[in-house]
Amino acid sequence: MPVPLAPYPPPPPYTPPPNGAQSQVVCSGCRNLLLYPVGATSVCCAVCNAVTTVPPPEMAQLVCGGCHTLLMFIRGATNVQCSCCHTVNLALEANQVAHVNCGNCEMLLRYQYGARSVKCAICSFVTSVGTSTISTTEQKFNT
Repeated sequence: MPVPLAPYPPPPPYTPPPNGAQSQVVCSGCRNLLLYPVGATSVCCAVCNAVTTVPPPEMAQLVCGGCHTLLMFIRGATNVQCSCCHTVNLALEANQVAHVNCGNCEMLLRYQYGARSVKCAICSFVTSVGTSTISTTEQKFNT
């Protein structure tokens, strides 16, 4: 005899963000521009009644400077607090960072533009950074 399944609990009521922030998406039916509150998962068009799914926010990642845990965050954030060690990490966009290989273990290192050196999180070697050490990865981010 099959076991009856309990119904799914209703989703919690949607509460809009306190600042009333809105975003935009193109209607999947009539191609009109729709405004929706940030945090909504879908929006219904008032013109054609099509329900358009809101894409998830674009994610980025970084390695925590305190405990070396890989952290994921919504792209555009300026600071990310690690849930393991509570270190507040500076989250830089690609055009604000540069890359260089560690002078000891060859690990690709990321550092803020303007830094004179960068310490490897793997082997603790300090690599000097000069204007002549621009890597191809760095050039890709700048174009």
